[in-house]
Parts: sequence; structure tokens; C-alpha cells
Amino acid sequence: MLYQGDAIHVERQQGEIAVLTLDLKAESVNKLSSGVIAELTEAVGEIEKAQGLKGLIVVSAKEAFIVGADITEFHAMFAKDEAFLVEMNQRVHALFNRLEDLPFPTVTALNGLALGGGCELSLTTDFRVMADSAQIGLPETKLGIVPGWGGCVRLPRLIGADNAIEWICGGTQNDAATALKVGAVDAVVPLEALAAAARDLIDKANAGDFDYRARRVEKGSPLKLNPVEQMMAFETAKGYVAGKAGPHYPAPVEAIRVIQKGAGEGRERAQAIEARAFAKLAKTDVCYNLVGLFLNDQAVKKKAKGYAREVDPIEQAAVLGAGIMGGGIAYQSAYKGTPILMKDIREEAIELGLKEARKLLVKQLERGKLSQEKLAEVLGNIRPTLSYGDFGHVDLVVEAVVENPKIKAAVLKEVESTVGERAVLASNTSTISIDRLAADLSRPENFCGMHFFNPVHRMPLVEVIRGSKTSDTAVAATVAYARQMGKTPIVVNDCPGFLVNRILFPYFGGFSGLVEHGADFERVDKLMERFGWPMGPAYLLDVVGIDTAVHASHVMAEGFPDRMAHEGKSAIELMFDSERLGQKNGKGFYTYTEDKKGKPVKQHDDEAHRLVESVVRESRELADDEIVARLMVPLCLETVRCLEDGIVGTPAEADMALIYGIGFPPFRGGALRYIDAMGTAAFVALAERLAGELGALYAPTERLKAMAERGERFYPDDNVPSDDNPSA
Repeated sequence: MLYQGDAIHVERQQGEIAVLTLDLKAESVNKLSSGVIAELTEAVGEIEKAQGLKGLIVVSAKEAFIVGADITEFHAMFAKDEAFLVEMNQRVHALFNRLEDLPFPTVTALNGLALGGGCELSLTTDFRVMADSAQIGLPETKLGIVPGWGGCVRLPRLIGADNAIEWICGGTQNDAATALKVGAVDAVVPLEALAAAARDLIDKANAGDFDYRARRVEKGSPLKLNPVEQMMAFETAKGYVAGKAGPHYPAPVEAIRVIQKGAGEGRERAQAIEARAFAKLAKTDVCYNLVGLFLNDQAVKKKAKGYAREVDPIEQAAVLGAGIMGGGIAYQSAYKGTPILMKDIREEAIELGLKEARKLLVKQLERGKLSQEKLAEVLGNIRPTLSYGDFGHVDLVVEAVVENPKIKAAVLKEVESTVGERAVLASNTSTISIDRLAADLSRPENFCGMHFFNPVHRMPLVEVIRGSKTSDTAVAATVAYARQMGKTPIVVNDCPGFLVNRILFPYFGGFSGLVEHGADFERVDKLMERFGWPMGPAYLLDVVGIDTAVHASHVMAEGFPDRMAHEGKSAIELMFDSERLGQKNGKGFYTYTEDKKGKPVKQHDDEAHRLVESVVRESRELADDEIVARLMVPLCLETVRCLEDGIVGTPAEADMALIYGIGFPPFRGGALRYIDAMGTAAFVALAERLAGELGALYAPTERLKAMAERGERFYPDDNVPSDDNPSA
């Protein structure tokens, strides 16, 4: 044994080959924490001192190779100054360069995921052999940074600037076939043949069949592009990537600049450019929030995994109500491998549900995402029925009929009598109280809410709503099923609107107030889209459906009359009265036409503006930041209330629900991180100023005011970046 640590050990094989094994104790995956880097430094030192070695093979003892750096260290590390971060990266560069410069051929055997720093470590060796089931990539731009340990230097020299830009800017995980095609790896073999293939590469390099020294020269030299080729490769890419990433995400374009600046340099100078760019981006509010988002996502998924461990997997599901929503649920369940019955009382509704599933599958087929065989298999997992005949064998039923409490209650009571005593019933309701729907059930402990967001196949969030009588087993089973469907479930408690809609409707209330004060709704939409929302409030209302919004607003007003009830007609209700329902009938705040692909395209409509003028009570001159505040403050305050009321368990779950459910701007981290970024005291002062003029919708809670006085934050363990204003 040449070296033994807690994460790394190095041993000789047959006396002449060193095998460096990554096996981080007490962890399910390998990650490059500061402690692991320290061990790697020691291990490389021992390899350098060893006599008679003829090769090095880097392997993993875990299912994944290395999933990347230890992101839990990022907030504390990135709170330090740029000089520290540059020096830290330069130390890792020096270590990786020593690995790259060993006096014998080196190979990495990629058995599973090799992401971020794991990918960069593999790029230091002369060759890479990859299991056919493995994936490789550099996802750093998704965290608001660029690869900082040589990814921007070595990858372009291995696979070409164009391919490297695509990998790095997209942050993609690439399969083995793709990696082999572009030259990121040298061989792809079945997992069981990986060790032998790695040894074979070493032997052939030593025999002179492969020139490992030439590979090193290539990786350490300037890119082989003349000035015209450089301009075409980089300038064109910058424009395209900037348009795709948008103005709030600087890392992808910065990655291109790093590759471009380093293109004419040797290894060390190019690495210095990369280290400086990494440090600069690591200090931004965007990076801070995206790292926080990643950590929140991990926390939410870990919690859901804990629920799912308590129950057996769902083997047979059912959905009541076909149509678009039922068809979407059936498709998602079947596509992810859980067979599902799709029941309705009308043959034409069944056909509509099957048509929706077929449409989604054909799109996947056309994009090359699935084969004809897989399409047939998924359709075979959906069994349409007009009766309850086979419901005795169903583990979980999703009720997805019309959003009417009487109809839902009747359907749920009916299906309860047909399923087994342990079967779970779940209602896909967006607003109706779970306790109200459970009132007539014989087994209310087996009932909960399961709120999908539309369109089901795209939206990652599922709210699992616990009623006062819902059992832990029912919640766990519903969470397990949501995970089987590839969704991110968040468990919330019952209240009007549950979590996401309860938070969203104060935002719409702020919008209605702006319109009543003479704000042009198209201007408001453009402002909020610049702020980072995928669409402004008027456009979002059209997409949600004006009728759906009016129904939900009445539920909210009944549940929270002090702040969500209003006098007179709102602009939203006026649209409804004028039969302008949004995209579903082609006219709302905007009118809609279809493009060549059948997607609705919004257009300005004079009639909508004339209608809205009738609700204007007082025209005011409103500055841009005032408009943003009047929308964001009520949304953030309702998030605080949901946390205080115990509707949601943690700040992480609240923020992730908003990002996954309604497209809260990810680079801002969520509503509670937004308050933290502004500063609790500053936020409370802003809310109190608005409340003095606009009423209870803007009034901060007593607990929030106490937090402000004590200088407390929702994420007290984070290190907020010191040289940027995250609320800007």
C-alpha cells in the first residue's frame, strides 16, 4: 500500500502499476471536499516518490466516480475574498498538473457519474476509459460559476472549442457514446470490462502503441485555431449563449471568455485566467443564490426520500377523470414505469386522455428521446376503463375530476368503496380543503391531496397535502408515488390554496392594486420579466386561466378576508365577466394566435386595455422599483406566514416550491432568500411603508418584525456575499 487515507488509498498492482482508489468513508458518493483534496495531495506525493512504477489508474469504489466538489463548503468558502479563491484554485491547479506530469502513462476508469471536479480530475490523466452506463460533464455554470480546476483549459484542447463550449455553457451530463464521439474519452466498455480496459491502455501506451506524451503536449499547448477561426468560434457562441442564458446568468458567457482568453496561452497561464474568472463569479449574488438553490433542492429531495423509505413502492396506480390533466398524469406515471388505470364516465373523455398521452409520447419519439418500442410499452402501461372493475388491486388513486367540491367529494366516496382498505386516495385539487373533501369518507386517514401543476409532464413540483386526519402512511405513499413519477414532492398542511396558490394570490392582489392605480399591465409584465420571472402577472393569469384565477381568488378571500378580500370588481374579474378567459379561449389581457407549432403567441389588444381602464380608481406615477415592490412584498410576506403557520416545514421547502411551482426567478434564490438578501430590517421597513398606504396585504407579521429587530435571517448559516447587493 503506497497510501491510505479516509477517502483515498493507493496500492501497487503486480508491482509496477499504481491504482488510486477514491472511496470516501461514511458517504454514499465521492466528492472533492477540501479534506479529500488534501488527501489527494499526499497521495500524489507518495506516487511521485515510488520507484519502478510504469503507470497509474484512477478508479472509484463507489457507484459514481466523483459527483463534483463538496458544494456544502461553497457558501463559507466563497465568502472569503477573491485573492483567497484565486490562490485556492491555483493550489488545485498545481496538484492536478503534478498528476498530469507523472513520468509514466495515466488512465482514469470512469465507472459512473463524473461531474464538475470529478470530470476535471479525469482530464488530467492521459486517457479515459468509460463504462457504457456512465455520464460525464461540467455543470458549474448552473451554480453561477465556471469550471475552476482546469475544465476551461483541458476540455477545449481535447474535444475542440465548439464542443467544449456546448458542454460547459449547457452544463450537460453527457452519456458515454457522446463522450467517445467528441473525444472526451478514449474507449467505452461494459462496466465489468472497465478495469481490464484501463490496464490495456496503460500497457499499450508503454508499448508505444499510444503516444501519451503527445497527448500531454496537446493538452498543455495553445488551441490550434487561427485568429479567424477563433473569432468565428467564440464571438458567434457568445451571442447565441447570451441570448439563451439571459441577462441574469453571466457564467455561461464568462466561460466562453475564459476559453477565448486562454486559447493562445500555455497551460499555466490559461489556468491563471480560469482561476481569476472563477473567483470573480464566486463572489456574485447569482452564484450565492444558485448554490443555495442546489442545497435547498438536496434538502427537499432528502426529506422526500425519507418519507418514501417508510412504505413499499406503488405498483399499480389509477387516475379518475381523463381529459388533459388525467391524461398528463397517466402519461407521467406510465412513462416512469408505474402502470395506471385511467377511468372516466365518458368514452370521449377517455379518448381525450389517451390522445394527450399519445401526443406527448410522439413528441418524445420525434426528438429521439425514446424508441418505438418504449412508446408502445408506455401506452401499454395505461389501461383505460369506464368501470371500477379492477380497482380492488390499486395501491393509490389520484382523483382529477373538475374543481368542484361536491363532485369531488361524491367521486371520492364512490371510489373508496371499490378499493382495498389500505389503498390511498389523493385529490388533485388546487384550492379545495382536504378536510372538507375527507368529511364523508370512511377512511379519512387514507386520504390526502396530491396537487400537480400544469403541464404535468413539465412541472417538477407536486404538493402533497396533509389533512387533519391523514396518516403518515398515506403521506409517505403519496410522496413515494410522486418520486416514482420523477417529481419533487413537498409535504404541506391543509389551508385555503395550500402553499403555492396561497402565496401566488397576494402577488395577483398586488397586480390588481397596481392596475387600479393606473399601471399599464403590459409595462408591469415587461418589468417583472426583466426582474427574472418567466412571464409577468397579466400573462401568467392568461396562462393559468382567468376563470381558474377568479375561482381561486374567491377561495382565498373567504379563507383570508383581512388581506385577500377586496371591494368592487378587480381587473381579473372584469376579464372573466367579459368572457376573456386567457389562452383557453384566445383572449384575456392579451389575444392569442397559434404559431406554426401550434403554440399560443400573445399580442397586444386595445379592447383589453379599454376594459381595464374602467377599474382605474386613481392614476399615479409609479416608478419601476415601486411596481416591483408592490408585487414582491405581498408574495414574500405570505411565504413568511405559511412558514409561521406551519403550512410548510422549512425555508428550503418554501423557496423550492415557489421556484418549481410558479417559476420564481432561480437566480434570486426564493422568497425567503430574497428577504435575507435585502435584509430583514430593510424588508420590514419597506412593507410597513406600503402597508400604511395599501393595507393589510402589505403588513409584516409580528414575528418577522421581531426577527428584524434582532437582525435574524431565514438562512442563518449562509455566508452572504459581501461585495454585492443581492437584492439589486
